[in-house]
Amino acid sequence: MSYTDLSTPIRTIMTPGPVEADPRVLRALSTPIIGQFDTEFLRIMNETMALLRYSFQTNNRWAFPVDGTSRAGIEAVLCSIIEPGDKILIPIFGRFGYLLTEIASRCGADIYTMGKEWGEVFDPEEVKAEMKKVNPKVVAMVHGETSTGKMQPLKEIGQFCREQDALFVVDAVATLGGVEFKTDEWCIDAAIAGTQKCLAVPSGMAPLTYNDRVEKLIMERKDIERGLADDSDNERRIQSNYFDLSQIQDYWSPDRLNHHTEATSMLYALREGLRLIQEEGIEQRLERHQLHGEALVAGLEAMGLELFGDGENKMPVVTVIKVPEGIDEAQVRQTLINEFGIEIAGAFGPLKGNVWRIGSMGYSCRKNNILQVLGALEATLLYHGADINCGAAVQAALAFYAENK
Repeated sequence: MSYTDLSTPIRTIMTPGPVEADPRVLRALSTPIIGQFDTEFLRIMNETMALLRYSFQTNNRWAFPVDGTSRAGIEAVLCSIIEPGDKILIPIFGRFGYLLTEIASRCGADIYTMGKEWGEVFDPEEVKAEMKKVNPKVVAMVHGETSTGKMQPLKEIGQFCREQDALFVVDAVATLGGVEFKTDEWCIDAAIAGTQKCLAVPSGMAPLTYNDRVEKLIMERKDIERGLADDSDNERRIQSNYFDLSQIQDYWSPDRLNHHTEATSMLYALREGLRLIQEEGIEQRLERHQLHGEALVAGLEAMGLELFGDGENKMPVVTVIKVPEGIDEAQVRQTLINEFGIEIAGAFGPLKGNVWRIGSMGYSCRKNNILQVLGALEATLLYHGADINCGAAVQAALAFYAENK
């Protein structure tokens, strides 16, 4: 059987991830392969670390990607710091808090959870009170919960974790590069991001950073593979080989001790995505995401659609909309992609079938994309019989842009 040349359709991707890759990132992916110990490649690695420090707003020595999706980075951090029986507190306000619980449980953690109804976030005082009861070694939280479109304030929780000598681990997968995230100022000990969201790079790497508090624990558990060292035998060694940060750290150190073969082309892509953030400027980039997120909301509300939850603690880069009564949310999404080439997302868990989620992240966060998704969504809803304000959405967004030049 013969196959045709690969030819994927052109899409306008307005989901909470993946998003459209920046054309400069795609160009970087086509750069020729060189060896992972080539001096030029080592320079690229060092530049990527420096660019990650800028995006994470940190002075941490360690800032590098783990090869794999965002989940790989979360697993690397949790596997490397959690030992069987360690107490870990996980406040859950959406789907991805449960992912933290899933991974921590496989590490043998003694897990304590606290929950919020989907669409709400925690008052920091609630988390602080639970910490006093549990006295955890680790507190792990999601920053931006794409399943609900809500964003958890972190600064006060991070400061209290530092006072209590608890490690604060944050899933910043959906927020880094799109909303304010200050690793050092918020006393975050380890943070994990993803390439496929606000960084506008294809999925395949999980940038992370951690401080010397985390490094100290990792080094206590360090165990070098036989073949690289003969006398290493640590009973506390990290459960995973692939996600062993003590060994991956060696690879990113000046020693360049071999751990795995680096994903060369993905590193090129990540470096370019991070270089774009530095070129744009972190503050300007955050303002851009805020502007287009607000324009989207203005258009949706003018159309007569209702947002999920209140506006407080809304993620600027994810907008969640209630499906109008009598409308099949999946049919609307199918029409959008079939007729307009535009993809938006459905939902998970208790929100499945009840909301749409529109992402405005990274390279997808552009004025023309916002106007296109509003116009197409309005036409599609009218086609499916929804009672909405015809012709209002794009006009409201245009007016918003005119007022906020």
